[in-house]
Amino acid sequence: MTSAGLEAFNAADAESARAQVLTCAAVVRWADAVVAGRPYPDVEAVLAAARTEASPWSEEEIDAALARHPRIGERAAGDDADAAHSRREQAGLGDLSGSVEERLRAGNRAYEERFGHVFLIRAAGRTAEEILASLEERLGNDAATERRIAGQQLREIAVLRLEGELS
Repeated sequence: MTSAGLEAFNAADAESARAQVLTCAAVVRWADAVVAGRPYPDVEAVLAAARTEASPWSEEEIDAALARHPRIGERAAGDDADAAHSRREQAGLGDLSGSVEERLRAGNRAYEERFGHVFLIRAAGRTAEEILASLEERLGNDAATERRIAGQQLREIAVLRLEGELS
């Protein structure tokens, strides 16, 4: 079944479609490949192409995508599509307070010092406690393992965002 979002995506000029995909992840090669595959028969076909083209992303592509993500637990500023995606994804965390908020803040600092980029996790569908447990666990990873996990989380987030854009 097609959706109005998919129909509009398939019909859009390449520049507009590319801009839409780039709001899901700032990876130009990936966006171009997803756009080049149009027209898609259904949303699942777009998502399958997006997953395929994102596996794997290069180190530079991961860096570009990470650069546009706020810290977990912090409200994204701005009114652009990236910020709106982030606010929706982190909405399930609710209002953080007390020890969870402080532990997230401290964990984010420690993670950034250890790995040199923001801690990234698909927040949609996870509680603050689950995210905090994952953050604390991932602080024990070596750099290569953590980079692989961050890339995988970026791909999950990008595909979920694209699904939301097209549904």
